[in-house]
Amino acid sequence: MTILNIQGNFWLYWFMFCGIMMSGYFTAAASIYWLMYLAVGKQPTDGPHEGRLQDSKVIVADIKLSVLSVIFFALGAACFMVCYNQGLTRVYADWKIQNLSYFIFSYVLVLWLQDAYFYFFHRLFHLPSLFKWFHQGHHQSRPPTPWTFFALEPMEAAIQASFLLSITFIIPLHIGVLISILLTMTIWALGNHIGYQVVPYSRLSCCWGRWCIGSAHHLVHHQRYSKHYGLYFTFWDKVMGTQDASYKAQLGVWLTKPGSRPPDSV
Repeated sequence: MTILNIQGNFWLYWFMFCGIMMSGYFTAAASIYWLMYLAVGKQPTDGPHEGRLQDSKVIVADIKLSVLSVIFFALGAACFMVCYNQGLTRVYADWKIQNLSYFIFSYVLVLWLQDAYFYFFHRLFHLPSLFKWFHQGHHQSRPPTPWTFFALEPMEAAIQASFLLSITFIIPLHIGVLISILLTMTIWALGNHIGYQVVPYSRLSCCWGRWCIGSAHHLVHHQRYSKHYGLYFTFWDKVMGTQDASYKAQLGVWLTKPGSRPPDSV
């Protein structure tokens, strides 16, 4: 039996997903916050927020926004369940080893589409006329902490959740692939908002930083709002000219001269 076999009305699904997402958010954010900030004693080390930890008021504000985001994402999940039960989505549960290549392809495809969707809407939300209503709450925590990763304004949360719901009507997806996408999104977003570089500097980590977004890459965005809008990959920042020049230059120096000073924001 999978979650797709559970029968129930819309609000039962909504309540169930609220519980799952809420418990996941608090468990993940609290665990990483305790481990990184309290047990290990790490603090932000880059940019204008060096050595500064967030006070409890900012963290509480992040938690309040995150609870609201859970409500909207759970609404999207409940809509999906109702539509799935009526045979309206393209999500399926049958497993065949012959389809493994398609599972991988569909997983990568959706991540790529989601990254593009996120980039352009994220950049749109930073327009002065929209920022207050769609995105301001996410930037109240400077630097970000693990509590920030799900702290979205309600309208932004609804727009991001709508992508995940819409994709289930367009692209055939195995339920395992869909769950993998949701887990990837959650873990990646959490990692992006730790507030400092986690992985030690090395040629491998810098090569990764050229193509994929990590905590320090996204920290640049929380320091300079006009840079680094992506979610997973640096592709759109490079193509659209929003890749921070100092990030790119210092990353290149570290790759060609491993003994040099590591980049401030990799």
